[in-house]
Amino acid sequence: MRKRILRLRKEGDRGQTALEYVGWIPFLLLIALAAIQLGLAAYAVQQAGTGARAAARSESIGNGGGGQAGKEAMSDWVAGRTQIDRSGWGEEVTMTARVTIPSIIPGIDDFGEATRSATMPVTD
Repeated sequence: MRKRILRLRKEGDRGQTALEYVGWIPFLLLIALAAIQLGLAAYAVQQAGTGARAAARSESIGNGGGGQAGKEAMSDWVAGRTQIDRSGWGEEVTMTARVTIPSIIPGIDDFGEATRSATMPVTD
């Protein structure tokens, strides 16, 4: 009798695990996309800092073309989304890099900009 109950219980649960996986897959995919998006945002912030420092360094030694130097120091796919501006004339130069954060989550197009600035003394 006991064996028959166990056998019926086992046969009645077939497919239950598959249905549970199907229910969890969209949730797990959303979590994975959010984690990747967070990593992209952090990478954009890091690249903005790299571009701002390189641009400020180039401008401070009098080479000019700091914006171009900043973009060359960045990854190619991020440099195309970057705007680098100069401020501060005189003994210091400040370069600000603004990188548009790319989106991989469907339906959400705008994650804003990552902005970083770097200031360096002007050398003669």
